[in-house]
Amino acid sequence: MTAGAKRRVRQLYQGRGRNAVRFRYALILFDIVTIIFFILTTPLPGGPLLHTLNFAIALVILADFSARLWIATDRWHTLRQIYTLADGVVIVVLILDPFLSHHFAFLRILRGLRLIHSYHLLRDLRRQSRFFRRNEDALIAATNLFVFVFLTASAVYALFFNVDGSVAAYVDALYFTVATLTTTGYGDITPVTPVQKTFSVFIMVIGFALFVQLARALFQPQKVRYKCPECGLLRHDIDAVHCKHCGTQLKIETPGVD
Repeated sequence: MTAGAKRRVRQLYQGRGRNAVRFRYALILFDIVTIIFFILTTPLPGGPLLHTLNFAIALVILADFSARLWIATDRWHTLRQIYTLADGVVIVVLILDPFLSHHFAFLRILRGLRLIHSYHLLRDLRRQSRFFRRNEDALIAATNLFVFVFLTASAVYALFFNVDGSVAAYVDALYFTVATLTTTGYGDITPVTPVQKTFSVFIMVIGFALFVQLARALFQPQKVRYKCPECGLLRHDIDAVHCKHCGTQLKIETPGVD
């Protein structure tokens, strides 16, 4: 009985059947919705409705977390994955959310760690979507920048603004993050303390590097991910017939010509 159930769960997560594909797309949609939800509710004070929604989301994430761990061939390796650790923290914070006092309200920003799960989402999309495989570098670079901006904005909001403040305070935190990242420096919101100035340097260095990475991915010639069977080279031109590194003939799937 247990073996049969485990086999069915594994089929849903790893199979190629229609139901398995639909199930994984439903998980992808859930990931996207929860990520957007956590971003939008970061500046909102807790309330009965928000606590209920958080608890319901925690149960779904916990069920997904448990299922992936159950069917994993190497559970210790799975537990060490950054997105698994992030999901564990998010589950704990969501469940404890109604009990967080004013002094620990800043812990609510840890819900934003759900953004890290977007990298696991990208892995699923690589398997499911040809469009993603053709534009993988640009999409991953955009995700890196997106995750950095909103995680950093949440940290700025908690450290430099009143965590129980208004939506406007969170918008100010996001505005400060983007202005610092792009080195625009309008001067209407400025760091004052040494900690704030040091954090601003971190935003500029890391954020600008991610921004350049995105620009390069958008404008450089597109590559497709396909492992050369001879030398292991992973990146090739979309219409490549032979590996540029070793000359081995490649069999990259293409959509064909109508």
